Amino acid sequence: MKLSLSALLGASALASAHCKNFLTSPPTDTFPNLIIDNQKMGYYQYTRMTKGHNSHAGVTDVNQKDMRCGGEEPFPTNATVAPVTAGSTVGFTADGTVGHPGPLQFYMAKVPEGVAVQSFDGSGRSGSRSLETSPMLIPKLGAQTVQTTIPKSLPDGNYLLRNGAQIYIQCVQLKVTGGGNGTPSPKVAFPGAYSKADPGIKFQLYWPTPTGYINPGPPVWTG
Repeated sequence: MKLSLSALLGASALASAHCKNFLTSPPTDTFPNLIIDNQKMGYYQYTRMTKGHNSHAGVTDVNQKDMRCGGEEPFPTNATVAPVTAGSTVGFTADGTVGHPGPLQFYMAKVPEGVAVQSFDGSGRSGSRSLETSPMLIPKLGAQTVQTTIPKSLPDGNYLLRNGAQIYIQCVQLKVTGGGNGTPSPKVAFPGAYSKADPGIKFQLYWPTPTGYINPGPPVWTG
């Protein structure tokens, strides 16, 4: 399901954007904090740390399994699960600011029944793109937050929410309640949802000046 941002327990989303980051002590990922209804959550409280947390490095190969959650370290994760109500606004705070234009997307993957959220790696055709996506982040230049809304018809359950093309991915763990009987579709797998040849991946951003942009991935499920 294509949405925005990243969450494991209950939802998973991928947010893609070029970001300008500033190393801090301790070093952080590109999007270390979850936001729920404009309230900033704790540092890595619900967010999975990635193996690129020391460098803010993005994923460069769309065929890597790191396309799921950026390559979590440690795994299973130490992050806990955030309770969230369907219809709430969710998002991420950047460690620094968004510095380059690029696509913004959110995906949510439902955690299978009987599986602990912290040990779910987001594999299989479990993710769908929902909520809104922005073809270009020019209005977001210099911003520190990216947000979207969880559809009210999203069924209750545990999800991975993933935000993420140069691809900066973060996953957060959510438990969604108060949802409906919607059927998120189409569902996709990472890797597999993107191809290196997709026009939204193989894209000349600066010259010649682009006149349009095609988002990679499946259609958005709006609920």
